Amino acid sequence: MDAPAEEFHAFFDRHYADLSRFAHLLLGDSEGADDLAADALVAVWRRWDSVRVGGHPLAYARSVVAGMARTRLRSLLREHRRVALFWSHRPDRIDDPDVPAVLDVRDALARLPLRKRTCVVLRHAFDLSEKETARTLGVSVGTVKSQTSRGIAELERMLAPARTGSGRAHGTAGALRAGSAGRSGW
Repeated sequence: MDAPAEEFHAFFDRHYADLSRFAHLLLGDSEGADDLAADALVAVWRRWDSVRVGGHPLAYARSVVAGMARTRLRSLLREHRRVALFWSHRPDRIDDPDVPAVLDVRDALARLPLRKRTCVVLRHAFDLSEKETARTLGVSVGTVKSQTSRGIAELERMLAPARTGSGRAHGTAGALRAGSAGRSGW
């Protein structure tokens, strides 16, 4: 195996799980997330020579995942609209006080527009800085700040009734950071 292939295999081993988790938080679907992360890594491999020289292969891989998630979500939306079943099987809010707060966060995240959701997930679930998030998404730091702030505000509004009604005191960002928003908790 040549050096670039070995580097890519090491990159894959180090980052596949996080990229899959990122895709899962964007899509809300674990099986689709695994497929999307694998597809994204195939795309990264195709451009590996230029990506590894660029110095930010993980940021590039995250941007590929975000772009593929956006495409997949748009496709799903069109499909669901055609059959008039868009999320009709999912409740707007989970009222069972025994259900962990992370389920409420997951549902609220799914209702956020993709751009805000992506900023919130990268900043709070993956602890990326504003600069790293901006580089990953190919936007300005100001855009990351505003989209994250607005996304958190929307999440707080959506989650306020769920937290008060159930006695849960988990903050939105706290629930994301705690790792409980990861795939194992869903």
